[in-house]
Amino acid sequence: MNIAFPYNFDTTGHTAQTDPLSHIGDMIEQILFTSPGERVNRPTFGSGTAQLVFAPNSDVLATAQQNVIQASLQMWLSDLIRVQSVTVVANDATLQITVVYVVLQTQQQQTQQFVYGATGMGAGS
Repeated sequence: MNIAFPYNFDTTGHTAQTDPLSHIGDMIEQILFTSPGERVNRPTFGSGTAQLVFAPNSDVLATAQQNVIQASLQMWLSDLIRVQSVTVVANDATLQITVVYVVLQTQQQQTQQFVYGATGMGAGS
């Protein structure tokens, strides 16, 4: 069962479900939005990217966060995906994160983009 993120209910009043590709995308988003120490009993879960909205933006910070994101994705999702690349671009008051990965079950390559900062936080595909 692939539970939809954010958690919500379907039209029948049951927990909403999603397809496997969307579920993997949701899990990537959770890793990006969650700061280490935020989850009970999972102190290393997350990458802390959401906290960078309040940090000074620089290429050095973007490169460091790129490594943290890649390590977090490999740690928590290595049974589902193989990360091909993570690119973090610092542009004024925003960070643009692009994650390219292969879904192990289907061998399909997927790309997801996330933008953090002055223009808001969110995902696009």
